[in-house]
Amino acid sequence: MAREPREGGRGGREREQGDELVDKLVTINRVAKVVKGGRRFAFAALVVVGDQKGRVGYGAGKAREVPEAIRKATEHARRTMIRVPMKEGRTLHHDAVGRFGAGKVVVRAADAGTGIIAGGPIRAVFESLGVSDVVAKSLGTRNPHNMIKAAFDALERSSSPRQVASRRGKKTYEIFGRRDHSETEGANV
Repeated sequence: MAREPREGGRGGREREQGDELVDKLVTINRVAKVVKGGRRFAFAALVVVGDQKGRVGYGAGKAREVPEAIRKATEHARRTMIRVPMKEGRTLHHDAVGRFGAGKVVVRAADAGTGIIAGGPIRAVFESLGVSDVVAKSLGTRNPHNMIKAAFDALERSSSPRQVASRRGKKTYEIFGRRDHSETEGANV
């Protein structure tokens, strides 16, 4: 059985898939079950999958072999993808806070050129999503599963001005509070 070459450094493994999806391996956990003959090892993988155009998902998989655990996690991530509205294709429309268990993730929109300022698993989410300018901070937990779930909670809460306007039954310019030129000209006279 031939093994795939592994990339070194932080951020784990990154692979391009057929339908333009990028998967990032966030973590692999080895667990041991002690039985009469010794130890039986199993592996749990956490994977983030995205198209770098506004869709992202995460999945967890368990198996006796690492490649099988990664495959299961990737399949689960593909099934649970969500669409996140992005501003100018590079950042989020507004700040958001996501919570899961003891974890809390604060996600902030950033100016052009800021880059992805986020640590560990949250960075993998934004790289897979295709966001290039964002600031994120994880509070309360260092568990990668809870950090990712809290980040997804924040991303699911985010909405575009168009979505807010349609919910309220208004036009987009009414949400921003911009006035027509005819109203401003009348005020100046």
